Amino acid sequence: MGKRDFKSTLYKQLAKVTKALSNPHRLEILDLLAQGSFSVEYIAENANMSVANSSQHLQVLKKSGLVDTVKDGKYVYYQLFDERVLETWRALRQLGFSQNSEISELLEDYRTRKNQLILVSSDELLQKLKNNEVYLIDVRPEEEYNLGHIKQAGSLPYKQLKERIQELPTDREIVAYCRGPLCLMADEAVSMMKKEGLNAYRLENGFSDWLAEKKPVETTQK
Repeated sequence: MGKRDFKSTLYKQLAKVTKALSNPHRLEILDLLAQGSFSVEYIAENANMSVANSSQHLQVLKKSGLVDTVKDGKYVYYQLFDERVLETWRALRQLGFSQNSEISELLEDYRTRKNQLILVSSDELLQKLKNNEVYLIDVRPEEEYNLGHIKQAGSLPYKQLKERIQELPTDREIVAYCRGPLCLMADEAVSMMKKEGLNAYRLENGFSDWLAEKKPVETTQK
């Protein structure tokens, strides 16, 4: 193989990875898998896709080396291959925000319509937690909370918030978080709480970023 053919082969193999990242459904799957390991059924439900379609996208991600599988008895779970995949997803997301103003404008417009949602940075939240100044809630599904969550966070899934909103304190700041900056469950939760007169804010990023930044986390044993 000549030098030109050799280089072409290298770039062709690299392009397989970038091709796997070029589909919006697969990006959403990576965002979900940044929370932990899940079955194809759970992924399909939370990504609003059929099981068959989800399985096809997962196979593309697996063949490209971005996703791996683990077995637990007769069940198969999908997960990110390693921490480098999470770092790549975060870098790609950050690049998209910096180079494509439409992404930021869409989110800003959405949050403006949701009663001017105020964002709290990870460092701000960490300091508030140390000073016991905030009540922190994780609005992701309980399955994701059990796999890992920010230390001191309580589980209050968004789907249960309307029925359980009276449990929240009226004399403290409340910060809600979900999967990441593209996850809208926390936005919807904060909007609902503000309409009820609660002093609510949204964590700027989400659990996967908190995890990647090596900030304090814990798991809940089932």
